[in-house]
Amino acid sequence: MSELRVRFAPSPTGYLHVGGARTALFNWLLARNQGGTFILRIEDTDVERSTKESVDAILEGMKWLGLDWDEGPFYQSDSFPLYKEYVQKLLDAGKAYKCYCSAETLDAKRTLAMQEGRKPKYDGTCRETADSPGDQPYVVRFRAPEGGVTSFDDLIKGAITFPNEELDDLIIQRTDGTPTYNFCVVIDDASMRITTVIRGDDHVNNTPRQVQLYEALGFPVPQFAHVPMILGSDKARLSKRHGATSVIVYRDMGYLPEALINYLVRLGWSNGDDEIFSSEEMIQKFDIGNVGRSASVFNTEKLNWLNAHYIKNGDPERLADLLLPHLSALEVTTLNGPELMSVVKTLQERAQTLVEMAERAVFYYNAPVSYDEAALAKFDKELLLTVFAAVTAKILTATANNAVEVDALFKEVCAENSWKMGQVGQPVRIALSGGTQAPGIGEIVVTLGVEETVRRINKISEHLKAAKA
Repeated sequence: MSELRVRFAPSPTGYLHVGGARTALFNWLLARNQGGTFILRIEDTDVERSTKESVDAILEGMKWLGLDWDEGPFYQSDSFPLYKEYVQKLLDAGKAYKCYCSAETLDAKRTLAMQEGRKPKYDGTCRETADSPGDQPYVVRFRAPEGGVTSFDDLIKGAITFPNEELDDLIIQRTDGTPTYNFCVVIDDASMRITTVIRGDDHVNNTPRQVQLYEALGFPVPQFAHVPMILGSDKARLSKRHGATSVIVYRDMGYLPEALINYLVRLGWSNGDDEIFSSEEMIQKFDIGNVGRSASVFNTEKLNWLNAHYIKNGDPERLADLLLPHLSALEVTTLNGPELMSVVKTLQERAQTLVEMAERAVFYYNAPVSYDEAALAKFDKELLLTVFAAVTAKILTATANNAVEVDALFKEVCAENSWKMGQVGQPVRIALSGGTQAPGIGEIVVTLGVEETVRRINKISEHLKAAKA
């Protein structure tokens, strides 16, 4: 059996879409599972729409996800001479012909066919014409079989058959001499010795035409696996109106690559009831036969759950590095303040995204300039001042090296004054962070340090005294 060779072949007309990323992932996993080769090919024959920015965005997205390729990236635009060579081979063999029908003529034929209830396909006017009408522009059409069927066994969908009478003579070269998509794909896949084509099921209707081209050129026909599309919550095809669809946007929204990869692999593929997979586990367990035939619905809540899992269990040092750009976006500098890794340790238990973590980390570096007045109003001001004085005295005179010991100090303060923890913990949390949504008091105090903690408690005490005056 020949070595498995698969490819991911995006068009550089935009960013790397999550649907494209999942297709790339399935190809990558199959190659890694079977010790095959994963090839990256950029299909840039649409010169008007293809841009370097899009190429860069695709490569950036692939690298961020960790989908490393073994060969490439190759560019279709570099293969124009090869395409022309094979067009000529088909012409010489009588398996293709020049069609001189104008666009207006073709439009009229289509309109008439629809009026008569016929399928609006090309009627073969130039199929048997030997005479060339001078310098008139022409396209090159593939001479498709007129009878019988074209079939292939899809690794996901099973056996698929198309009656040949439903397929017209495909244009393989335009009037300007450029080759068309279906023709380029066949030449590329054959020349790259692709053995298995995994792609979205919007390409199913292209496959019989491509199979016919493989056979006409004497190329081995690869196996096909058409992956069902990804839908939005309204069961329509996933698009920008459902939220972010670009892989890089998910990075900028604070998602971890391992979370997005884990989420994408479960959109259509399953291994029992397992939900959490490392890359190594995905590679070991992936089987293209376990990809379902039905479309998958993108669920942001599920992605958030997975992202929270990976943040909670992530390496604090790595998370700190990933958090820096998100803090910079909030104009927060970490030069003066606690070690960022220590801050991360206090936040990773509860954060769903790095953006959320960055927002919750701000108070560690920027002391609050205002407070949750509604929350403060629930406490008597005189009691608050007494609480803050007692807490400050305890922190300054006792030794506490970790969050557990700090929490014990707060319990001592409560016991000594017959206070409940809610009367002490919540006001101090507001003093230190400005609000009520923050890590545990012990974690905050240890991370900020005694000096900064006392400074902030004194500051809110002065705020209360000024409001009281």
